[in-house]
Amino acid sequence: MNTDLDTINRKILNELVANARIPVSELARKVGLSKTPVALRIKQMEDMGLITGYRANLSPLKLGLTHITYMQIRLDDTRQKALEKFNAEIRKIPEVEECYMIAGGFDYLVKIRSRDMSEFRRIMAEKISALPHIGSTSSFVAMEAVIEQDFSPS
Repeated sequence: MNTDLDTINRKILNELVANARIPVSELARKVGLSKTPVALRIKQMEDMGLITGYRANLSPLKLGLTHITYMQIRLDDTRQKALEKFNAEIRKIPEVEECYMIAGGFDYLVKIRSRDMSEFRRIMAEKISALPHIGSTSSFVAMEAVIEQDFSPS
């Protein structure tokens, strides 16, 4: 099976994204196959790394994590060893929800979720500022989530 997904595999993936706990029998009914071929397709997509896991999606808002800050980070050293060290250390900060290496006027774009500005300030002072090779940062506080969604293959 290659990564070109047929219609049934796309339906399976869409159903799993919507509800990863759906019973295979119900999933089979929804995509128009019996249980065995659906289970086989899921196993194949897992084996090829297309499905990388299953998880519970938590509500950040209900957990009180309503403050989102996007941060541009510019490093003072962008040689490979410096990048690897920075990457390893930022992965250890649980409040960092996303981190991308960027081609452009700065090196990394980071999404940090916290309870409020005071907590963000603590994260910035104690964790972000302590990261290796930090040259400069710029922070941008999100006022409202206009679109916030999980990936779906449809």
